[in-house]
Amino acid sequence: MTDWGSPMSQPYPFGRAVALEPHPRLAELRRADAPQRVTMPYGGDAWLITRYEQAKLVLSDPRFSRAAAAGADVPRSRPGYEPAGNLLCMDPPEHGRIRTLVAKAFTARRVELLQPRVQEIVDGLVDRLTSPGDLAATVAWELPVQVICELLGVPLGERELVRRCTETIVAVDGVTRGDIIAARDELAGLLTTLIVERREQPADDLLTALVAARDEGDRLSDRELLMLGIALLTGGHETTANQIGSFVFQLLTRNRWQELVQRPELVPAAVEELLRVTPLAAVADLPRIAKEDLEIGGQLIRAGDALVVQLDSANFDETAFAHAEELDFGRSTNRHLGFGFGVHHCLGAPLARLELRVVLATLIRRRPSLRLAVPAAQIEWRTGQLIRGVRALPVTFDQ
Repeated sequence: MTDWGSPMSQPYPFGRAVALEPHPRLAELRRADAPQRVTMPYGGDAWLITRYEQAKLVLSDPRFSRAAAAGADVPRSRPGYEPAGNLLCMDPPEHGRIRTLVAKAFTARRVELLQPRVQEIVDGLVDRLTSPGDLAATVAWELPVQVICELLGVPLGERELVRRCTETIVAVDGVTRGDIIAARDELAGLLTTLIVERREQPADDLLTALVAARDEGDRLSDRELLMLGIALLTGGHETTANQIGSFVFQLLTRNRWQELVQRPELVPAAVEELLRVTPLAAVADLPRIAKEDLEIGGQLIRAGDALVVQLDSANFDETAFAHAEELDFGRSTNRHLGFGFGVHHCLGAPLARLELRVVLATLIRRRPSLRLAVPAAQIEWRTGQLIRGVRALPVTFDQ
């Protein structure tokens, strides 16, 4: 094992994200064998992983711990600490116990049964989309929050609270750790009330299923229920809402919209390829801590070192994806890392895929002439948030 000493770190992120363009520095780093030492916005230095196979290693190898980063002042992109007890911050075997219980409630069958309702919601939102109009506000932000609220059994009247608290929790600028704690507490208060109601009067929703989830006599504790509920509410709409707007922007600006209009059977493949080429996180998040000394790409990683994975960089790795910068709906294999990898692979991936497929298929069918209402350079992008996305997406179409 080679110890290359302590290489000079550089400030990270390398610059403010511009629209959906990957930072050119990431391509330079992928050409190197070793991870890069970077200084994170909070908590000090970490190793930045930019290559596909190295990303899969760090995301799946038990020698890299998420639990060791929970509730700690470790190198990270956001001011708040990830709380202990969150499924995203657990290691096996604790993670496996919780994931198994959740999987029993959040089944593929339950998601499949949602398709008619998702289609109904999408149709109603597309009905409201005017020409000109804002696709982000009318469709992209409304669909995922309505779906996750209905799925969990959260009253739709609370969706603005859910969105407001989520934006605080995932902010990277302009908030304090206290703001983040307060937002989590507000969501916890909402969920606590609903959990009590479901125990007294069960309903046909995911929250009731989670309350009842058992495995050989085990069950979710109240704290585990709260942490899961918060994770599902925040993760269940923020990412997909931004992806909808970004996907439509990509298709329109890359002149690929009409291809899907003419060949709607390509929508599932298009969703997978868009998941690969569309950067989601503005900065790498969710650090892992090395549990022992080991080597990656010839670089010694010491026990206690933090590592962060740049998923969008890994998805552009030419060693894994030929012509990686091309938007290719005909890729025969597309093992992208858009939903992560390993034990922490996104639990909500089937739901996200369903929503993305339904909304794109509906838009190309009902609004085939959709186009941007302003030049692409005039589209404003959200800043200060972990997740990339448009502030608004002005569109127009033939009536």
